[in-house]
Amino acid sequence: MARRIALVEDDSTIRQNYVDALTRAGYEVAAFGDRAGASRALSTRLPELAIIDIGLGADIDGGFELCRELRGASSRLPIIFLSARDSDFDIVSGLRLGADDYLTKDVSLPHLLARIAALFRRVDAADQAPAASDVLHRGPLALDAQRMAAQWRGKPVPLTVTEFWMVHSLARHPGHVKDRDQLMRDAEMVVDDGTITSHVKRIRKKFLALDEAFAAIETVYGMGYRWREAE
Repeated sequence: MARRIALVEDDSTIRQNYVDALTRAGYEVAAFGDRAGASRALSTRLPELAIIDIGLGADIDGGFELCRELRGASSRLPIIFLSARDSDFDIVSGLRLGADDYLTKDVSLPHLLARIAALFRRVDAADQAPAASDVLHRGPLALDAQRMAAQWRGKPVPLTVTEFWMVHSLARHPGHVKDRDQLMRDAEMVVDDGTITSHVKRIRKKFLALDEAFAAIETVYGMGYRWREAE
């Protein structure tokens, strides 16, 4: 069965071009030209992946609002921003809202398809995990790869797909420094240093919301990040 992708793009020509390309690649595509229509339709049935533009007609930040809605409905839904806006502010804002990836519209079609496939691989990796009892425990942390669920001191941590695999990468080998290239490989993504930093900040914020003393993710300046071994 074809994977279901929601595409939200206000320009009708660009929207149709992406619909045609994604359909040729074997995906089932539901396309929307504005936030209101997308919000109504997706509230009744979530897609398996969402691709969202930021500016949606007169709604200049409509994509951000839609991302917030979708992330509220599901922490696991893969979300990609695809926008002409390439400022650091917009990229960081998109990631802080919970997007898994941010691409600009000058990206090639093969590159876009590769990023979509990588996100689906990460979702599939959770479904193919060995057994429900195979949970990674690191002190107060519990990571269930089959359910893609994280807990800290028994409380659920609402991590996105990208965030879950980044935490999994760090916690798998406590005390070992993971540089940004290793984190990208483990999380199946290709992004710049600033994007990795934004993801780590968001992950820390989610743990800190549950435990204000959280300090398990340590920045090793000039090298990367590591999961601190329990003392």
